[in-house]
Amino acid sequence: MLLGLLLALTAGSLVGTQNVFNTKVNEQTGTWTTTTLVLGLGFAASFVIGLAMEGGGMFALQHMQPWFYFSGLIGVGVVTCMVQGIKMLGPTYAVAIMMTSELGFALLFDAMGWLGLEKVPFTLNQLIGVLVIVGGIFVFKLGGGRETEESTAHNKEVLN
Repeated sequence: MLLGLLLALTAGSLVGTQNVFNTKVNEQTGTWTTTTLVLGLGFAASFVIGLAMEGGGMFALQHMQPWFYFSGLIGVGVVTCMVQGIKMLGPTYAVAIMMTSELGFALLFDAMGWLGLEKVPFTLNQLIGVLVIVGGIFVFKLGGGRETEESTAHNKEVLN
């Protein structure tokens, strides 16, 4: 269990870092170039590491359901939507919303047993947990101190 927690924490930190990198690339190139770079380099790295770790066994796909092949297309949507969301909302707010949506859909897929998952009973505690996270996003976004136009202009002057 500890290893699972560490891997999940690592994945979260990598996704957060990747989102910042993706946004910076997007500022220089555009959404579709960013998506192509992210997924293209990811493919190349995965392919080389997969061959090194698994060899020819990497191509043993005979028992896979045909609809599983579409996960790469979903990745295009993930990268494109996150780059645009961060551009419009900022990294913290966009990632918080994305994580809440991810958690909500994971809960739904578990509870319904969709996409070949084992059905997990839905509990009131799970619903309360998701609602607390959603409430946290509202507190984060609406509860922070707001700068006035005057203080924003002053801060820009100081930086220049």
